[in-house]
Amino acid sequence: MAMRDWVRLPSTWIERGGLRSFSWKHGGAGSDCIAALMALTVIAHAADSDTGVARITYDSICNLTGLSRAKLANGLRILRHIEVVEAGPDDARSTYKLVGYDSTKGWAKFPAKRMYLHGRIIAFDDLRLRKVAELDALKLFFLFVARRGNDTNLANIGYDKIEEYTGIKRVRIKTAISFLASLSLVYVEHIQSRINPNGVSSAYRIVGIDSYNPMGTRARNFEEIDLTV
Repeated sequence: MAMRDWVRLPSTWIERGGLRSFSWKHGGAGSDCIAALMALTVIAHAADSDTGVARITYDSICNLTGLSRAKLANGLRILRHIEVVEAGPDDARSTYKLVGYDSTKGWAKFPAKRMYLHGRIIAFDDLRLRKVAELDALKLFFLFVARRGNDTNLANIGYDKIEEYTGIKRVRIKTAISFLASLSLVYVEHIQSRINPNGVSSAYRIVGIDSYNPMGTRARNFEEIDLTV
């Protein structure tokens, strides 16, 4: 199955504050949450567009993300616990279902093809699973995907709402946005403030969703990825 430009990601759980479940704690729990969102990315990419069922092996997920099998197992455990991913039909091995998947509603456009280079998700190469900023950045990525407006192709959301949806402390948001932008997963744009006609506010454009990109991109030759297992 050739990689699509974007895939459907169930977003109701994000709108209901589900990203708050991914929290940074010492002793490995924080890194497990990073692994969970990395694994969810690949599962969403591999999911059937009609059923939301992904058939993909542990080895494939590890190769695409750079995760170890042990860390992937911990991440999948979190996704199942918070009911974002569940076992596929008949509990078949290497089969995962996106909980709440409905191809007609309740989903957001999640970038796919543009995230890959040389058979890996290139942005994940910069994640070491050691810093809270990495988890915060991935949480913002999923939030911006869910909050992107179809009319503007931007996620226009302020710090107060970001903190409400994600649980990221306000003092960490700027750092997380900067790190996320450095991964080339979003572009930060400045638009006229809705509150102050003389002010500006930040909005976020998801790389790979709209080919028009006024902020520019890093030159890369993106390959077609095959997720057949």
